[in-house]
Amino acid sequence: MLSLRLSVTLAAGVLLGGCASLNQVSSDVVGYGAWPSGRAPGSYVFERLPSQQAELTLQQQLEDAARPALAQAGFTPATDAAQAGVKVQISMRNVRYDRLDYWGPWGGPWGPGWSWPYRRYPGFWGSPWGPGWGAGWGPAYSSPWYEREVSVIIRDHGGSQVLYESHARSDGALSGGSALFEAMFRAALADFPQGNPSPRRVNVPLDPQEAAAKAQ
Repeated sequence: MLSLRLSVTLAAGVLLGGCASLNQVSSDVVGYGAWPSGRAPGSYVFERLPSQQAELTLQQQLEDAARPALAQAGFTPATDAAQAGVKVQISMRNVRYDRLDYWGPWGGPWGPGWSWPYRRYPGFWGSPWGPGWGAGWGPAYSSPWYEREVSVIIRDHGGSQVLYESHARSDGALSGGSALFEAMFRAALADFPQGNPSPRRVNVPLDPQEAAAKAQ
């Protein structure tokens, strides 16, 4: 299911600010495949749930982010939806948490942005310096942290049998954006047509110039 706006920047048009500093996107991927042996990927058409049809702008941008991954897997957009070989249903979840950072942006002895996830509690553990200070470690800062997931389900267009299912999960300080979600869709389909239900880490290189252009 689409993760209802939350802090997804696709709908707002704020696409992955700061993404140019990333070299790659790392995702944990699982896949489940029953793709028929010898069957070519063929043509596809996107299938939208009623809730996704109610968020057409966001869904369209999400589908645009998935197209390069589908092309990478060998699929082509159908010129006639009725003649498409498969139906592709995609979804995205993006949830924000607040982390308790004792060292803030300056880092600490455990490295930059060391934190105790996920929430800040005034007076946590208490200290002689007053609320918001923790055990003499310095002031506490609240910083956002995002857990993201994209899903791809591919069904046979005629019988609606599920032929392939995959999920890619990642987290980080960035809320999202087209370049990041495009990389996650690439990771989700990296094993196609083979399925691997055991989670594995997939790293997708991110072109800084391309990411910067998509952030405009």
